[in-house]
Amino acid sequence: MGRFDTIREFNLLSWMREERQSRKLILVIVFIALLLDNMLLTVVVPIIPSYLYTVDDAAANMAKNHTVGSPHSPSATFQTIVSLYDNSVRVTSGGPMDSTHMPPGQTQATSPSTSGVTPHNSTQPDCPKADDQLLNENVKVGLLFASKATVQLITNPFIGPLTNRIGYQIPMFAGFCIMFLSTIMFAFSSSYTLLFLARSLQGVGSSCSSVAGMGMLASVYTDDEERGNAIGIALGGLAMGVLVGPPFGSVMYEFVGKTAPFLILAVLAVLDGALQLFILQPSKVEPESQKGSSLWSLMKDPYILIAAGSICFANMAIAMLEPALPIWMMQTMCPRKWQLGVAFVPASISYLIGTNIFGVLAHKMGRWLCSLIGMVLVGVSILCVPFAKNIYGLILPNFGVGFAIGMVDSSMMPIMGYLVDLRHVSVYGTVYAIADVAFCMGFALGPSTGGAIARSIGFPWLMTIIGIVDILFAPLCYFLRSPPGREEKMAILMDSNCSMKTRSYSTQGNTECEEMETEYDE
Repeated sequence: MGRFDTIREFNLLSWMREERQSRKLILVIVFIALLLDNMLLTVVVPIIPSYLYTVDDAAANMAKNHTVGSPHSPSATFQTIVSLYDNSVRVTSGGPMDSTHMPPGQTQATSPSTSGVTPHNSTQPDCPKADDQLLNENVKVGLLFASKATVQLITNPFIGPLTNRIGYQIPMFAGFCIMFLSTIMFAFSSSYTLLFLARSLQGVGSSCSSVAGMGMLASVYTDDEERGNAIGIALGGLAMGVLVGPPFGSVMYEFVGKTAPFLILAVLAVLDGALQLFILQPSKVEPESQKGSSLWSLMKDPYILIAAGSICFANMAIAMLEPALPIWMMQTMCPRKWQLGVAFVPASISYLIGTNIFGVLAHKMGRWLCSLIGMVLVGVSILCVPFAKNIYGLILPNFGVGFAIGMVDSSMMPIMGYLVDLRHVSVYGTVYAIADVAFCMGFALGPSTGGAIARSIGFPWLMTIIGIVDILFAPLCYFLRSPPGREEKMAILMDSNCSMKTRSYSTQGNTECEEMETEYDE
């Protein structure tokens, strides 16, 4: 038996050595990394607004009723000060804030902490009063959500050039480690400050994972059509994370508690890290063989800026929707906690459909046209959101928003790599850092400004503004129809694509190459 075990072990090791260079396994790793990143990104969407409102409401009531209780009791005073200082989760753990510290006349059942102590067994809808405290949550929640994207925005310009020097494997694994730490912090943080730090830390991990992941895919999938298909599949991981995150978070929060969903994500992150260790060997440094174009030269390219702008404004729509929609629903629809997350399911499902369909179709119909239609559809769909009277009325507009953003992302992510091939040096870390910066700007400006706008002029006007911006930006995608390139780069790119197509499709590939040569001569 020992001989057969040795043979099986040898075969397994041989298979792993061969598969380490497999493009499909690299695609799987990037898919999982984006899945976990975006599950953590969206699992907080239904949890944080309700959780912060609960602890803030409890703290406000404790402060108001404190003088009625025992103002001269040192222990009670200390507990109240600590609770107000760190927004403690005592309201959810049933710790020091029990019946012995309740203000007179207030029992455990009627305490403002009831929604924190027994939110999981509640059978009644959550109907917070639409007062200034609830409206102020727009700003707090918006800033918290925006912190991740803001930190990621700052980190990306450093990660892109770093991957050009040391390769993609080490940044990918560093992203996993930071993501795991952020997830643990989310699980056990009870104050707004610690939640803010956890969200900000996630931005660093996301920057490492997304920039290195997209750059890795662009480097191993050199054919433009194959690259588009691969990036479309990888974005499916992003879509799956966005799809599963909100309903998973809301259901777990209501029936199990705040900590449980983050602990589950932490376990999944450990599994992803183990897979990266076996497949990518992150200790092995493989720098790019040629020096890529500088960040500044890529930032000056108008075609890259148009593609980045499309990514930014399309994703800004959902970024504004995420913190503001749950609060607007709490004001107007009196929903259950789990409904706050389920409201985003249509957008997540349609994003998954859109990225998978247009990852392939966009190359055939023209990525510029796909993005133009997607931008218009985002604008129209987002304008329809405020007309919903209940959760069922949100299904169609949210479906349209997700589907349209899928069209834009699956078109613009591949075209960023194509523009570098066409107009610059074919090293992809920096250009995908720019793409991630655009994505992050949408998710940084969206929640931070959206929360303030929703508080000052209302949620419907917020949706109107971003909808009109998307529609007005859409015509700029026409300039990506046939971007000019340097002649020597176009010849190299054409030869590369022709050789790939000839090997893959034989007669059909030769026909397409002849058409490309005719267009190039013209």
